[in-house]
Amino acid sequence: MDDDGTRGGRGPGADRAPGPAAPPPPAHPPQVPHPAGSASAQPVEHRQAGPAPAIEQPAPGAPVDAWLRTPRPQQEPGVWRYGYTPPPPEESERVSDRSLLVGALIALLSALLLWSLWRNGYLPYRLVPLKLFTPGEWWNPGTSGGPRTIEGSDALTVYEAILFGLLAYGCGRIGNFSELFRRHVAERGQPFLALAAAVAAGLTQLLVWKETLPVVRPVLVLVASVAGGEIYQSQTVVNVIYGLIAAAVLWPFARLGRWRELIAARRGGGTAPAPADPSAPATTTSADQWPELRAAGWTDAADTLTAEVRTGRMNDVDVARLRHAWRLATRRPDRLGPLAESVLRTGGAAALHPSGHRDLPRRTARHDVLTGQVRIGRCADDPHNPYVRRGTGLALDPALLGTSLLAVGPPGAGKSARLVRPAVEALALRALAGQAAVLAVGGAGEPLGPDDAFDVVVRVGHPGSAHDIDLYGGTTDPDEAAAVLAEGLVGDVGSLDSRRAATVLAQLLGPYRAAHGHFPSVPELRELLDGTPAAFAGLRASLEAAGHHAMLRELDARSRQAGGPGDPAPALADRVALLDRPTFAGFFATGPDARPFELRALGQYPLRVRVDLPERGHAEASRLLTRLLLAQFTAITAARTDTSLFVCLVLDDATHAVTAETVRGIRRLRSVNAGAVLALRTVDDVPEALHTPLLGAVGCTAAFSGITTWDGKRFAEAWGKEWVETREVAQHTVFADQPFTRALHALRKLVTGKAVTTDAVTVRQVEKERWSASELAYAVPSGHAVIRLANVDGEHAPPLLVHLDG
Repeated sequence: MDDDGTRGGRGPGADRAPGPAAPPPPAHPPQVPHPAGSASAQPVEHRQAGPAPAIEQPAPGAPVDAWLRTPRPQQEPGVWRYGYTPPPPEESERVSDRSLLVGALIALLSALLLWSLWRNGYLPYRLVPLKLFTPGEWWNPGTSGGPRTIEGSDALTVYEAILFGLLAYGCGRIGNFSELFRRHVAERGQPFLALAAAVAAGLTQLLVWKETLPVVRPVLVLVASVAGGEIYQSQTVVNVIYGLIAAAVLWPFARLGRWRELIAARRGGGTAPAPADPSAPATTTSADQWPELRAAGWTDAADTLTAEVRTGRMNDVDVARLRHAWRLATRRPDRLGPLAESVLRTGGAAALHPSGHRDLPRRTARHDVLTGQVRIGRCADDPHNPYVRRGTGLALDPALLGTSLLAVGPPGAGKSARLVRPAVEALALRALAGQAAVLAVGGAGEPLGPDDAFDVVVRVGHPGSAHDIDLYGGTTDPDEAAAVLAEGLVGDVGSLDSRRAATVLAQLLGPYRAAHGHFPSVPELRELLDGTPAAFAGLRASLEAAGHHAMLRELDARSRQAGGPGDPAPALADRVALLDRPTFAGFFATGPDARPFELRALGQYPLRVRVDLPERGHAEASRLLTRLLLAQFTAITAARTDTSLFVCLVLDDATHAVTAETVRGIRRLRSVNAGAVLALRTVDDVPEALHTPLLGAVGCTAAFSGITTWDGKRFAEAWGKEWVETREVAQHTVFADQPFTRALHALRKLVTGKAVTTDAVTVRQVEKERWSASELAYAVPSGHAVIRLANVDGEHAPPLLVHLDG
């Protein structure tokens, strides 16, 4: 494609639209760059409490097959799908360590007291359940009578062991010993976990063999009842039984302490088991085997691409481009053969982008070109965020940008570097894959990407720019050109009707084009709007000579209306005068030698276009051009007949660019596979009457840290409310009258540190704002933004607090 304007001056050599170019593929195809901040090569993202992102694309020199085979499950809008793993179930409300320890101690003391009372015979009717299931001749008379025979003694031994096991189990459940072990032992990891389990195992073995814990005798009794008492005449059998008892007591502690894993890690040199080789051969149905080509019978082409992927001669953009080319070819069977032949001849360089590029020169964000996603941040661990979204990555994709995005934040909040540029990069990568076109508009020097990342770079007012801007949008219809130009010139003037302004322009553009074959340049248009007699006389003479009587009537109507009350021509002339400056001399030319970039090419080719505006010296002219480009974009995309190519306009600064007509145009973008990204410093940069329509027209909104409460109020109203459950707890101190009760309350206060109270809890459902204006203004940390997303299918996500790392 044409260069960015640095390889030659302006003039006849500059093309109207970039032409196709198909240079031979490079000897060493570019690899996908390793994202900054990534330190691991594992292809799956693991959920962690801290920001520890996984690798989203292969490192330089690494094969792409692992990246291609990584699962990308369907998720809610905005979820980073690459290697997504669902979070663990949400834990209940965490009990404090003090309450946990006190509860465990009380349960343990209660169990010891109960067992002591049992062993010393202070519990009545303790043998009644046993006597109900055993012969009566085994027992002495009475409910408290003990065993009479040896069989009764053995039954009592087993009975006590069963009761002890039930008591220990109940004590553990009531005292929540499992949570105590997990929190204070297991979470510390190895080797503390193994050491603590070993100490507990040794203490338990001592208590077992001292017969403090009823384990050995009950086991011996059960073995004798099954195998007979003669089995103990063999010392070997006795030793085996003792060994089995010791092993059975030791086994649960070995499981809790994970001794086997620790020993395996020590034998392996202190490292964890190595992950599976990502380059291991996959099954014939895996993604890197190109099953769609094999299913269609193009086995040779599939084998060629598989070899390209395995040997690292293809990158992620090549994979996405060839998959898209194959999908397009399946709709036109006559294209399948040439595509397959191109694959066999050039491999991963087949179906190249017209520029010949296979990747961007540099990436500043993490991309998954296969799904079109770009990761811009991570959802914070905040109560405002749903539990399932906390810690997950947040990403943008064409399905979200198709509803348009509005980002509001003060200067320095990170809109350009952390949201706008990643979005432009993602669209540029998608353009290289033949699936999108992007027009990025910003001030000169803004961080929207390097020049060699774009096919066309228009530097307004720069003498070395290879392209101009077509003020008329490339149309030949005077009425259409007048409507768009009027919107760009005076669309922000609330007291002026843009329809009347379009009529005035049409009365001049139509006759001029009929007489000269093209629309007037900026100086000529200014003279006509000012009503200069010489300009009108020359135009009239040309029309009379050509016999354009209908256009003469248009010119006569303009002459009669000029100077009347409410005539918009003076205001239009004043705005055109902003472009009639020496800096822009010859830049907006319309003659046969002019080479303006036509915006209509965006809907036909996967172009990457950047427009640099001279904001520093000509701020008002830059705003006028931004408004004009937005109006042209909404008008041209709405008139497209082929909407297979996603087209997106990115305005790094949309101050005073939004008008009532462009808001209506933004609403229509999602139905024609197009979108817009608008960045504002404050919502007040838009006329007050358009605040509500604009927030309702876009599906995605982002409020950056540092916005005012006035802006926060508008976002809070746009995001609506939700039903939440509130709990109101009223604590009342309990005053005891009895001495024993007062003593118990004093003991409880000594243990817990709190007075004895009763809680009166009121639970109700209330409707509450998802984010209040004050929270948006003061509770959003630096480097964060609250982002609400929706896709073109109508699915939406709630406003999420996101730590931006794009």
